Amino acid sequence: MIAEIISVGTELLLGNIVNTNAQYLSKQLADLGIEVHFQTTVGDNPERIRSVLDIAYSRAELCILTGGLGPTKDDITREMIIAYFNKKPVTDEKTVEMMGAALSRSDSDEWKASLLKCAVVPDDSIILHNHHGLSPGSIMEDHGRRCILLPGVPKEMKPMFEEYCIPYLKKLSGQVLVSVDIKLLGFDQAPVSAVGEAPVASRLGELLDSENPTVATYIKEDGNLIRITARATDEEKAIEMIEPMIEKCADAIGREYIADVYREDQAWNM
Repeated sequence: MIAEIISVGTELLLGNIVNTNAQYLSKQLADLGIEVHFQTTVGDNPERIRSVLDIAYSRAELCILTGGLGPTKDDITREMIIAYFNKKPVTDEKTVEMMGAALSRSDSDEWKASLLKCAVVPDDSIILHNHHGLSPGSIMEDHGRRCILLPGVPKEMKPMFEEYCIPYLKKLSGQVLVSVDIKLLGFDQAPVSAVGEAPVASRLGELLDSENPTVATYIKEDGNLIRITARATDEEKAIEMIEPMIEKCADAIGREYIADVYREDQAWNM
């Protein structure tokens, strides 16, 4: 499955806040075996949001949107999505119940109306209730297209994604992605930072053409990495695919140049 991440918010384009949501979602989707080919950021503008969705669905089956679900006038993502998918706006009564304390503190009809705006969701969708804020998210399915709508506030978005979206996406994907990193020493006593990718790539040769698992080289501030990534139906099978490739890379590079092998900061026994 191919997904596109769409971050909505003029404040992102102005550089007022850092878009950590896209980084978080990309990592989560990779772990689920879902490919992300594009990330898009768009301002709070109906026409531009619609055009971004048109482009996204021409190259992806799933769009995940964050932002624009709040109570203010410029929070228009919910309304845009409802119109885009020809849904009807309905009030989610459980959300109204959950925001009871906030409603009781409201001392104006205008503020109450703003709060109740957050409880509006697309009909015939999966509702993602917000236990860390006001606005719920939602999941819509329409003729092979899927859309996940999430709040833009990270402390609301992350737990919502983990509670609702990961189980939903696991059923759709049927795959996991597992990566293992090989950290290298310098060649011929050279400092690690001076090695560069070319000598590493030269030694790996045709291993870099492998499709599953893939082998890629990266240069970090503290030196070179070889990253081996496997896609499989479960973690155990992915690891079984990675293990022989680690050995092949070690033989190609020279075991004396390997400083460490690890997976997400966890030691790996060779």
